[in-house]
Amino acid sequence: MTDTKYGTQAIEEAELVGWDNPNPERDYTIEISYPEFTCLCPRSGYPDFATIKLTYVPDKKVVELKSLKLYLNAYRDKAISHESVTNKIFNDLNAALKPRKMEVIGDFNVRGNVKTVIKVSL
Repeated sequence: MTDTKYGTQAIEEAELVGWDNPNPERDYTIEISYPEFTCLCPRSGYPDFATIKLTYVPDKKVVELKSLKLYLNAYRDKAISHESVTNKIFNDLNAALKPRKMEVIGDFNVRGNVKTVIKVSL
């Protein structure tokens, strides 16, 4: 018997899920903010904290929010740079949703007197 917590298991199995857009005939904007994002610095191993902001105009699919939460939680133990993680999130969402327009912002907390904001857009 394993001692794996259900949340850990859900994060390990996470994948982005797109739902059918209920109004594909019109342009509208979806804004999502995830203020508790964490990953690890690939050089030091120290945690990096950020708010991930997603703004998009859906086409045929919208992101299912629980799948997005679990997907973003999966980065908490990954050593990845601010630039890489923001671009990876953008690429994965773009592949899953194929939105008409999208921007992903990684707004990273100050660390070592340096503030970083990464913006990737389509």
